[in-house]
Order: sequence, then structure tokens, then C-alpha cells
Amino acid sequence: MLTKRIIPCLDIKDGRTVKGVNFKGLMDAGDPVALAERYAREGADELVFLDISATEEKRKTLAELVYHVAEKVNIPFTVGGGISSAEDVGILLRAGADKISVNSAAVKRPELINELAQKFGSQCVVVAIDAKMIDGQWIVHLVGGKVPTEIELFDWALEVQDRGAGEILFTSMDHDGTKNGFANEALSRLSTMLHIPVIASGGAGSKEHFKDTFTVGKADAALAASVFHYREIPIPELKSYLQKENISVRL
Repeated sequence: MLTKRIIPCLDIKDGRTVKGVNFKGLMDAGDPVALAERYAREGADELVFLDISATEEKRKTLAELVYHVAEKVNIPFTVGGGISSAEDVGILLRAGADKISVNSAAVKRPELINELAQKFGSQCVVVAIDAKMIDGQWIVHLVGGKVPTEIELFDWALEVQDRGAGEILFTSMDHDGTKNGFANEALSRLSTMLHIPVIASGGAGSKEHFKDTFTVGKADAALAASVFHYREIPIPELKSYLQKENISVRL
């Protein structure tokens, strides 16, 4: 039985960790290097670092900050934000990232997924999908959730898998920062139809929410930000709870 992964997420803007609700109202949540070091020490399985304004500001991810984070952690480390070429990926991997996450650039040019998978291996390529429910359909959004597309979540997820992505990071914009639980119905459908791992993101507010996304949502991993940043749910406590609920986790 594969263990379920707990993944803190560092959303980075102007070199600081930030957190908002429904992708809006961003507030400072601390120094990313210090937070990364703490999470590695507390038993996080992986770490995700997203430079959330890189695409909008049309600049590259902060490679120097990635290097400083990588120095402090001994767990798999995924980096995303502003990545649009194999050259970008090479820079980040050399800076210490283990995996990269692409979002807007992959939607605009889906062949990017094939190119990255062929050059660096599928295990290195995470495709992040931000989606919002509109008129009964999950619609993919770009540029940090600011730009709606006409692409439907489940169609895009299948295409991403076919093009060689190793994992999907699905964030429900409707659930993001609300602490009301993950989008388990959509997650369950994704997890059932795909053969690559699905990371749940958006909505963590309690230990029960993590249990539900692993059991009801069938997610392979759960990502959260503010509940970890502000110590509302300590990672060791969460893992101990999940183990008692018969969910396999790495202690």
C-alpha cells in the first residue's frame, strides 16, 4: 500500500511566503527558507514552492531563493512559477529542485509537457491545474487564477497525462483558503480516471479534511499552506491522527 503524502506549499511573492483566500487578499506568512527548514524537520513528505506572480509579471522563478531553500531541505522539492521552457527547468534543477510544476505555459503550449517529460523524465514533471466551477463545469484558469479558459478540468487532465506528466496538482479555486475541506468529488473522479498521482490542493482546515481527501477524494497526496504556516495543524500531529485512522503515512 502506497503511503499518502503530506505536502506544505510555499506560495512566494516578492521573496516572501504569502497566503490568501480564493486566490485573493494575500497576506505575509513568513520567510520561505525558514519555513522550508521547519517543514523538513517536522516530517513533511515533500515541499512545493510556487512563485505565484512570476507568470503575471512575465519573469522567471527566483532561482537564487530556490537554491537557498534546497540547501535546507532533505525531502523532494517541487518548484513552479513562470516556467515556459526546458532551459528554465534546467536552471531550477541545477539550483536544487527535484521536480518542476508547469501551469499556464502548458495550457498555452501543451507540447511543452512532452518536451519536458522527454528531456527530464515524467517523474520530474508536475502539471498544476487551477480550476473553478462555472455553470456546473470545472473550468481551467491561468495566470494565478486570474484568466478563465474554455478548457474543462477532466479533459485537460487526461491530455496532460497522455503528454507525459508524472503528477497532477489540482487546486480548487472555490475551496482555496476557505478551510472547508477539499473538492473531494472532483478529486475522486480525477483519481479514478487517471493512472498518475493526483495531489489535492485547496480547502484544508482540519485533520478530518485530510482524512476525507485520502478516503473520499482518493487523492495520493494533500497539499496545504496556511494551516501549516500558522501551526494550526502540526504535521507530526496530523500524521499520527491519519495513522490512527488507518491511512498509511510515513512517520
